[in-house]
Amino acid sequence: MQHLADDTRQALSRAARNLLCDCGGFAPGDELLIYREDARHGWYDAAVADAVAQEAARMGIAVRLTDAPPPAATPDPAVAGVLASPANIVYFARIGDQDRFGAAGAAGRRVMVYARNAADLASPFGQVPHQAMRAFKAAVDGVLIRAQQIEITCPAGTRITGSVAQKTATPQDTTIRRFPLGVPAPVSATDFSGRVALVGGLTPTGNRAYDPAVLALQAPLFAHVEQGRITGFDGPEDQVAKVTAHYTALAEAFGLDPFVVHSWHAGLHPGCPFFDAMDDSRDYWSNTVFSNPRLLHFHTCGTEPPGEISWNLVDATVRVDGAPLWDAGVLKPRGFGALSACLDAYPVLRDLFPG
Repeated sequence: MQHLADDTRQALSRAARNLLCDCGGFAPGDELLIYREDARHGWYDAAVADAVAQEAARMGIAVRLTDAPPPAATPDPAVAGVLASPANIVYFARIGDQDRFGAAGAAGRRVMVYARNAADLASPFGQVPHQAMRAFKAAVDGVLIRAQQIEITCPAGTRITGSVAQKTATPQDTTIRRFPLGVPAPVSATDFSGRVALVGGLTPTGNRAYDPAVLALQAPLFAHVEQGRITGFDGPEDQVAKVTAHYTALAEAFGLDPFVVHSWHAGLHPGCPFFDAMDDSRDYWSNTVFSNPRLLHFHTCGTEPPGEISWNLVDATVRVDGAPLWDAGVLKPRGFGALSACLDAYPVLRDLFPG
């Protein structure tokens, strides 16, 4: 980090310690593997993993960097060996995202990083204390799970309503630590019915690798949902045929129930940079901006979390018992007592949610 300006270097140092200490719980004397994807694959720059490795070394952590391959449809035995190892791992690689529901038995601590580059890590996205975001996430989880009715709408015509069936259950969450923490636990869609607008294209959830990863849509269409199941698609005939074939192909490839709407959630972290989707990088877009409150996504295709196909809604409104929690893509915590109390308990959050 010698070539960086002092203020940028200090910001990176703070963010790296937030990741390593506040999120990962790593301490001097620990051993740590940083599993990094090569920048040529277009998802992570080289500087972000290097910055964290250097900070870990300064802390007295025995750090080792290892190159990770991009996700592949056929599992790589070397990757399987890393995932099954007892090592502490920080992932700057999509491979870690694929393991986010499967690391429960790992002996080491695992952290999946969603800051794709050093600039994002050094921004408020990486610097807001992880424990503050954990408290805020838990408060949002509580609001959603206790709701009697949740209504989701979007400018493209989505309207779907429901609630969490089991009010006392702990929401199902990932088995890996995520940094920065940017979404609440997925909300089960089992009791949700209505229609969801599909605009631009369908993207992967990051759970499995498949080709083509993105199904581009030349015209909007609607998915009709009854009690958490897709009952049909409405739109131009050729687009409906494309979408139906896409679901069928993935179901056959992976042995899935194709027309399940598993769950949904929306972004919590306004510090996550938001940018517009482009057809040739819609996978990167949806799996990078998902922590920003402007994006809400549904997980579909498959009964095991999280499903394989994302429906992405931009600037959605989520009303919880009539009150907007997300309002046209803006998170409104002050309208809910538990969330307002969380902002008061963690003043750093007030800068994220000034309204």
